[in-house]
Amino acid sequence: MFACITGVGSYLPGQPVSNYSLIRRGIDTTDEWIVSRTGIKSRHLAEIGCTSSDLALEASHRALLSAGIHSGELDLIILATSTPDFIFPSTACLLQAKLGNHGAMAFDVQAVCSGFVYALSIAEKFIRSGSHKKVLVVGAEVFSRTLDWEDRATCVLFGDGAGAVVLEASENPGIIATASHADGSYHKILSAPGNVSNGKIIGDPFLRMDGPAVFKFAVNALADVAIECLEMAGLSSIDVDWLIPHQANTRIIESTAKKLGLPMENVIVTVDRHGNTSSASIPLALDVAVRDGRIQRGQKVMFVGVGGGFTWGAVLLEF
Repeated sequence: MFACITGVGSYLPGQPVSNYSLIRRGIDTTDEWIVSRTGIKSRHLAEIGCTSSDLALEASHRALLSAGIHSGELDLIILATSTPDFIFPSTACLLQAKLGNHGAMAFDVQAVCSGFVYALSIAEKFIRSGSHKKVLVVGAEVFSRTLDWEDRATCVLFGDGAGAVVLEASENPGIIATASHADGSYHKILSAPGNVSNGKIIGDPFLRMDGPAVFKFAVNALADVAIECLEMAGLSSIDVDWLIPHQANTRIIESTAKKLGLPMENVIVTVDRHGNTSSASIPLALDVAVRDGRIQRGQKVMFVGVGGGFTWGAVLLEF
């Protein structure tokens, strides 16, 4: 029994916000600086009042339509997010209510930018066990709410969005191998270290990042976990039709592809149009590549993600 992706969907809120738009808002940077270092040309920012579950709902509707199933058929909903609607209940439960599903198991996964890979790996285990048949896996973020708009080194990098897939039990090939890891000793190089206590914000609630340290860690972790996943499947990078890495910046993506010996023609890159959307970035890129016809049934696709924690992981599947 395999876990197969039968539907994909994504959603970006509002109109694209270009680098020039941010500059006009008073951020001390240039388009050339942002593009040369990250490849990002625009991002989407959710309006006030728009939540992660709102974005997840739109992406989920599109994934369910793509799969040809109704939300009531789902028996598991896993939502990856670092920007939940509330402390509790989970954003997955809020999404479940908006979808009109009653009774399916639903929970959040918090692994930051590795969240979708983690969630997909967990969903695959539920399906392979035989306990669940139809699973909705979502990555949704309103990361703009965590940004210090006075910190030009971070505020230009991130955006909001959601991506979703439907996984179903099948005798046909689907997810072939998964590998996931974490090392909390690196938590200080990328974090939002604040919390709420007695109704007040304690500590720093904004995203903080040591860019060079994150870059160095990410490139090595992404390549290593991809190789680990391929070895588990008895395959090599030459067998991969498409690599979909976490969309953080083009330099990390290019360095990862080079380490794996993959030409950029086999790498899906969408970071230029939506920035770093954390757990939403991989399913967003997948949806784009499926809908424009690049990714076809029967091809082998590798997802690799890395995020604060530090967390990292990979999923190899036959689409």
